Amino acid sequence: MDTLVSIKVFCEVVRVGSFVGAARHLGVSSPMASKHLVHLERHVGARLLHRTSRKLSLTEAGQFYYDKCVDALDVLEQAEAALADRQGEPAGVLRVTAPVWFANDRIARLLAQYQKQHPKVVLDLYLTNSKIELAQAGMDLAIRVTHEPEPQLIVRKIGTVQLVLVSSPAYIGAMGMPQSVQDLEKYGAVIPNYRDRNDYLLHGPDGRMKFQLNSLMKLNDTTLSRKLVIAGMGIAMLPAWLVEEDVRQGRLLRLLPDHDSPPLDIFASYISRQYQTAKVRSFIDFFSAAMAP
Repeated sequence: MDTLVSIKVFCEVVRVGSFVGAARHLGVSSPMASKHLVHLERHVGARLLHRTSRKLSLTEAGQFYYDKCVDALDVLEQAEAALADRQGEPAGVLRVTAPVWFANDRIARLLAQYQKQHPKVVLDLYLTNSKIELAQAGMDLAIRVTHEPEPQLIVRKIGTVQLVLVSSPAYIGAMGMPQSVQDLEKYGAVIPNYRDRNDYLLHGPDGRMKFQLNSLMKLNDTTLSRKLVIAGMGIAMLPAWLVEEDVRQGRLLRLLPDHDSPPLDIFASYISRQYQTAKVRSFIDFFSAAMAP
């Protein structure tokens, strides 16, 4: 068996915590993933993983070997990326973390277009609303929506997005359509639990208005928030891209459409300029152009 492939399988098993998950991600069968680990343990002459029916855990030797393998694979990947840079063609695995609400139709179309333009780049997209350490998580790039970019990262603004106030026809049919910002106090809302506060800002005909939403539920999954509101659970302030098709199809109603929220900046962030390889540059340049007004 190819020992380098076995090393990649071993590292992926440790990263995802299971043979099934690693096999699915790498495009091999679970039995083949197990064979790779057996081959690797025979090759190094040490047991690398404790395996039970419930969980996997690294042995002391496995932890030492895993740390070294991760470093070695990073070096190999950087070498491949550097070679691709010399040839001027983006290539290799591009690991990107982005907000959960990036799981929408518009972003899906853009990702498909990007992959068509750069077929040698394999996107590994991790959606989370939590901020993660890029180096520690092995990420090349983070897409973040914030007013305050992290000073330790190199950032480039690639676009903006607005939050819009929406609800279902059924809920508004029962509660009535709000006529002013002050009316919002009587509605229940689905709000994110990763925000420090539940107050929002809208600009309307009467100027700038601050208001609070009364929480019915808090959660950290923006796409589930959308589904809950469609199902009739109150109102929500959601990214316009996430709900634009729902509004168009009548599944959701835009509330107070003559009021706009301040646009939120979307930044691409990466660790340092040495990590701005051709694949990173290609992704940033593509989305900057695609998100331009």
